[in-house]
Amino acid sequence: MNKMHKEKIVVKAPGRTCLFGDHQDYLGLPVIACAIDRYMLLKGEINNNGQLIVNMPDVGHTRTFKIGKDNGTPEQGDFLLTALKVLEKYGCIPDKGYTVEITSNIAINAGTSSSSALLLVWVQFLVEAFGCDRKVDKGLLSQLAYEAEVTYHGSPGGKMDQYSIGMGNIIYLETGDKFSYEMFYQPISGLIVAESGIPKQTTGVLGELKTKALMAIDEVAKNCPDFNLETATEEDLPKYLEYVSEDLKIYFSAAIINHSITQKALQEFKKTELNVERIGELMNHHHHILKDYLDLTVPKIDNMVDAALAAGALGAKIVGSGRGGSIVVLAKDGDQDKVVKALIEGGAENAYAVSVDEGVRIVQ
Repeated sequence: MNKMHKEKIVVKAPGRTCLFGDHQDYLGLPVIACAIDRYMLLKGEINNNGQLIVNMPDVGHTRTFKIGKDNGTPEQGDFLLTALKVLEKYGCIPDKGYTVEITSNIAINAGTSSSSALLLVWVQFLVEAFGCDRKVDKGLLSQLAYEAEVTYHGSPGGKMDQYSIGMGNIIYLETGDKFSYEMFYQPISGLIVAESGIPKQTTGVLGELKTKALMAIDEVAKNCPDFNLETATEEDLPKYLEYVSEDLKIYFSAAIINHSITQKALQEFKKTELNVERIGELMNHHHHILKDYLDLTVPKIDNMVDAALAAGALGAKIVGSGRGGSIVVLAKDGDQDKVVKALIEGGAENAYAVSVDEGVRIVQ
């Protein structure tokens, strides 16, 4: 246990956007995401009252935790307490009081992963303040956040949010049993995030679409012993679809096509020089599948995408669970202001250029 408690700890974690692979990670398929320069900021200072006091002025909320382990059992969605419980298994147990303030300019419930950013600053703070029985790096912090947000309560999400925010930069994640990731550090100019102002429908949408996709995949696997979701291609679709129930065909097709799009995008990010026009084309194709196969858009988001493309954007797509939330846009470098203006005029509640960020870190 770390007994040399730091008087003051400041942590910040970025938001994230998904470039490719929405509705793929819960199937164990890869995603390409990037951390963006919108932040969750945590400031913690030692107090003398033997409690962890967490103030979140942005949402008008305060939490108080006892030091030690006696804080009860967390309910679903209680990320702060869940993280404390997860970290107990790693030898991280609070033994000194701190007063913490958490603020953010990451939009809530907009598909830019404010909940995972909250977990990452909280987990980084706890490990920095109270120690841990493992070597601490960004990979461990990402894993701890994933355990707290997803596995502890058996939630339907994947690993994209926690690892893209924890690791930073642009990341390609193999999210299945053979979990791995590859980092890309070259900047990509022209990224814009636009918020619809309509809350995304995370749990219900993820659960519904995951169930239908897995049912379709199971039908194929039972009839085709050589079927492998990770290697199936669009060219294979006709032979597999004959085994899929009529009402599930579109979900199976979406899984295969979206995976193919992500693989094509990966090859682009591996190149020494990014072909942003090609990346934009692939974003548009991905959005088409998310919209027309999985029914993830709403009219306001359709209007935003149309407005961005009409203003000359190279690509635009909905992000995350869908039926609300945000879109990510790739504009030509220098066109960001023009595209942002068109997005606002097209109905976006907010729109702003973003840069790729380095991930969660200690600031002080």
